[in-house]
Order: sequence, then C-alpha cells, then structure tokens
Amino acid sequence: MIPQPPRRTGFFEHYEELIGTWTRRLRNRQQAEDLAHDTFVRVLESTASEVAQPRAYLHQTARNIAVDAYRREDRREALTLQACDQRSPHSDDPEHFMHAIQLADSIERALAELPLNCRRIFIWQKIEGLTQQEIAERLGLSKNMVEKYMIRTLRHLRDRLDAMAP
Repeated sequence: MIPQPPRRTGFFEHYEELIGTWTRRLRNRQQAEDLAHDTFVRVLESTASEVAQPRAYLHQTARNIAVDAYRREDRREALTLQACDQRSPHSDDPEHFMHAIQLADSIERALAELPLNCRRIFIWQKIEGLTQQEIAERLGLSKNMVEKYMIRTLRHLRDRLDAMAP
C-alpha cells in the first residue's frame, strides 16, 4: 500500500487572500503568485500532520519565504558590490573598462525610471553611506518607508540588469 501524505484541509481556501496580501506588499502580482506557489509547496511538503490555524500558518510561511528571499538578494548584492570593488578601476583591460561604463549607464537609466524618493534613497544610502534612519529624518518619512523605497529600487535595478544580461 502506498503511504498517503497527510491531508491539508483548509489551506486552499486562503489562496486568493494570500496572493492579494502579497500583491499589495510586494506591489507585483507575479512575485506574489510565485510566493504563494512556494508557500503551498512548502506547506504540502511539511511533515506537520495537523495545523490548528491554516490561514495564519500560510501567511507566516509566506512571510518566512519572503524574508529568506530578501536576505539572499541582500547577500547577492553585497557579493556583487564586493566583486566590483575588487576590480581595479585603473585596469589596463579595455574590455573591463567598457563593461564598467556600460554597467554604470544601465544603472543610471534604470534609476531614472524610478520616482525621485527611490533615487535619492539609493544614492544617499549606497553612495553617500547614510543610514536608513538618517535618510528617514531628511525626508520626513518612517524608517520602514525608507526600507520599502530601497527594496523597490533594488528590485527594479535587478529586473532591469537581469533583462540586459546576455
């Protein structure tokens, strides 16, 4: 006899709500659908036999997956910046020099597509080295809002640069 996985009753009725919640948070329906898919895969693969509050369990699982993805993206960005720092700006290799110029142009074009606050926050934090708290005080925003602007900017840059990659 083939062992059957435990039944996951009560989860699927929250699917649309999960997508709606994460579409608002991520401001991207496709990412919200991907997150919901990953959430259901994780829930269905889990060994927990009974969950008392399926709705809360789904939302917490989605939150955990989103945080993990954000941390991975943050590490990827740090490694990219570290790799850029290790390349000598005075390198004798014209190919590296041209690549750096093209990358800078691509970043500048992608930033120009964003609202002013996104651009300011990115420049102040990544180039001038201000903290999110300092930026929040300058702009009269909450630190949480500054973080959301930065996440939006980094996602936009990632999407644009990934689209240009060969």
